[in-house]
Amino acid sequence: MSERENGRNGGRRSVWRRLTPPQTPAGNETPAPAPGPVEAAEPASVVRAALYRDGVRVSSPATLAETYRALREQPSGMAWIGLAGPTADELHSLAAEFGLHPLAVEDAMEAHQRPKLERYGDTLFVVLRAARYLDAPEEVEFGELHVFVGPDFVITVRHGAAPGLSAVRRRMEDTPELLRLGPEAVLYAILDAVVDGYAPVVSGVQNDIDEIETEVFRGDPEVSRRIYELSREMVEFQRATRPLVGMLHGLMAGFAKYETDEELQRYLRDVADHVTHISERVDGFRQALSEILTVNATLVTQQQNAEMRALAEAGFEQNEEIKKISSWAAILFAPTLVGTIYGMNFAHMPELHWAFGYPFAIVLMAIVCASLYIIFKRKDWL
Repeated sequence: MSERENGRNGGRRSVWRRLTPPQTPAGNETPAPAPGPVEAAEPASVVRAALYRDGVRVSSPATLAETYRALREQPSGMAWIGLAGPTADELHSLAAEFGLHPLAVEDAMEAHQRPKLERYGDTLFVVLRAARYLDAPEEVEFGELHVFVGPDFVITVRHGAAPGLSAVRRRMEDTPELLRLGPEAVLYAILDAVVDGYAPVVSGVQNDIDEIETEVFRGDPEVSRRIYELSREMVEFQRATRPLVGMLHGLMAGFAKYETDEELQRYLRDVADHVTHISERVDGFRQALSEILTVNATLVTQQQNAEMRALAEAGFEQNEEIKKISSWAAILFAPTLVGTIYGMNFAHMPELHWAFGYPFAIVLMAIVCASLYIIFKRKDWL
């Protein structure tokens, strides 16, 4: 039995078995050719598994069981297993084979974890939040990627909209001198791919902010909602990028302790620079959106004040017209009242048979109208 197999079947594996119930590894038998009995195929969550030696792929096992067997037969090999939304049985099988810590396996099952880097013995557990920009709805979609890195294996677990790693695998296979550096090189390549995936998101968000600024000064009534939604996405984006800065600095701090290859050190520093730049851009986006929201609120308030001022002016003008109409109505009402009284034709009205009755009525109407006119004029109603 090889030293690797001894290690897997020793203390680490027994700890896992003490903490979790026994599980039957998925795909534990090799499918027999027809016309023998047909065995259940392994679930499609195993995206791809490959075994590498000296930076070159030597086999592509179809199941987890075949991967375990091939790795045992290659003492100096490295297994790279990719899964998308794996089942609990598959993760338990991997944990039993590679001695993964139960807490890390539990996180990988439940997903919805914050970006972090934890070390369990000689195994690293890394949680990454991938992001991509959707052009049609102009939204940012987030996924989750968990990576287990051990002495001779790399296991990636994708959840949600996390991007596939086929391009990373091709890139590493095209550069065997880098893949020859082992699982840490794969981890850094994955980190680099996730961070590079942030660049289109940053460009898309920058375009959205430029459009929002135009809409704000154009007075679009829907812009407030768009600002709020984009601000929420930037909060999620900040949660995905900010922890990476500390994670990468933590990896760099362990260069000397874990004797990291100098090439990988340069590679990681480059990724850390990109993460720092993106994190600063995201912080700038949040600040810009906050300022835009303030400006939009100010413009909306100014517009509302202008509308209320216009309504007040319109009301004032209407009130002035009502004053004029009311004044003239009162002036015209006075002679009408006098004429109505003397038009009742009662037989015993003293002024009806008075010689000066008609001139008196006319003078009375003129005096009343003139008095009302003078009163309203002094009050600026006319």
